[in-house]
Amino acid sequence: MGKIRLYIDHPFVPGQAVPLDAAQAHYLSGVMRQGPGSDIEVFNGRDGAWTARIEAAGKRGGAAALIAAAAPQQDPPDLWLLFAPIKKARTDFIVEKAAELGAARIQPVQTDHTNAERIRQDRLQAHAIEAAEQCGGTFVPPVADLAPLARLLDGWDPARRILWADEALAGQADPLAALPRGPWAILIGPEGGFSEAERRRLAAMDCVTRIGLGPRILRADTAAVAALTLWQAALGDW
Repeated sequence: MGKIRLYIDHPFVPGQAVPLDAAQAHYLSGVMRQGPGSDIEVFNGRDGAWTARIEAAGKRGGAAALIAAAAPQQDPPDLWLLFAPIKKARTDFIVEKAAELGAARIQPVQTDHTNAERIRQDRLQAHAIEAAEQCGGTFVPPVADLAPLARLLDGWDPARRILWADEALAGQADPLAALPRGPWAILIGPEGGFSEAERRRLAAMDCVTRIGLGPRILRADTAAVAALTLWQAALGDW
């Protein structure tokens, strides 16, 4: 059996217990058949990973005692992902892969051609947590609620550069290594592309860099993974 890992949003104090909510306690006892005395790994997104020993796990919750540090905290580079939500399963995929690939913040955006008018922010945040639990991460990127792209751009800090994956540039692959390091955001548009008004506004912003993602037109979920991978390899912590 692989190591059981749980994200617990609670301060870690060595030698003290951390609480398990009802869902976590059920997962440990009812699904994984683990009870008092079993060791698991826990993390809170701030204090690294810790070995913890289950003290109690029942229908209403439980507790686990912190035993020893298992891995240091590893935070991602200062990279945000802005994307227009698409179909439910593919939006879930984008959030999961963004968490795995090292996005520091995930921001769904409403564009002129975005198909989805609302999202379940709590469900998407749960997907980010699950991705970190399964992939050995110690950081969980916050998933913001859906926000209009125009409003975000109105208050945009120009010190955070925007990498715009522009489908109009399909056919070329742009190297990123020459771009400046520092805070960035990757912007992935909707399936129907950005409107002409949005394209004009983005093109007029000095902090925006347009790139192509190679010779093929990519679906939005594939484009998000490709852009995150390229940025991490050139400017991130890979």
